[in-house]
Amino acid sequence: MSSTVLTVDELATAVGLTVRTTRYYASLGLLPPPERRGRVAYYGAEHRARLELVRALQDHGFTLQAIERVLAGLPEHATVEDLALQRAMLTSWSSQPQERLTRAQLEEVAGRSLSDRDLETLQALGSLERDGGRYVAMPNLPVGVELLDVDIPPGSMEAASEAIRRHMDALAEELTDILREQVLRPYRREAHSAEDAERLEQTVSRLRRLTLEAVVTGFQRAANAVIARSLARD
Repeated sequence: MSSTVLTVDELATAVGLTVRTTRYYASLGLLPPPERRGRVAYYGAEHRARLELVRALQDHGFTLQAIERVLAGLPEHATVEDLALQRAMLTSWSSQPQERLTRAQLEEVAGRSLSDRDLETLQALGSLERDGGRYVAMPNLPVGVELLDVDIPPGSMEAASEAIRRHMDALAEELTDILREQVLRPYRREAHSAEDAERLEQTVSRLRRLTLEAVVTGFQRAANAVIARSLARD
């Protein structure tokens, strides 16, 4: 264990959780057993890094069951660096966590009433998902809601959404492979400190922002090229 040790109260404060939530996560096995000195439990840097990973994943829409699967796939003696890298790779590219809403809450967020058909369309557009009796708002929910008032057939919107989703899935897969193979794998071949891992996480976060900007710019350029070719043919 790291020489820096924390009580459960100090651990919860450091990560920004309540002691009750921290104990609950520990009871689920999301944290390894602490070191006990008499009746007091102490937690090290690895516990804190693991708890920060749990919180980051939950803030980005991962269920506790999904978080359990992620942690189960980690090396038995994952280091602080390993956990920081996992957090960099697995947290969403969106800074906004997914929200689970009742229908009334969803309509409040949307700023309008939503018919059953509206809900079906939003789900088809990928702007909304069902989670039992609640709705999970995707980051593009405002776009989906605005599209409800666009005067084109819903089938056309859904076809366009499917095309976007298909190509974005392929692009995301390829970019993730590049990040994993050409950035993270070489990084892991050498010894690094926890500070190095934190800097890498910040670098990955910056890469995400720049990549999203590049995708938008690239689409605009490609769309303009398509229009130019179409005009030339006409």
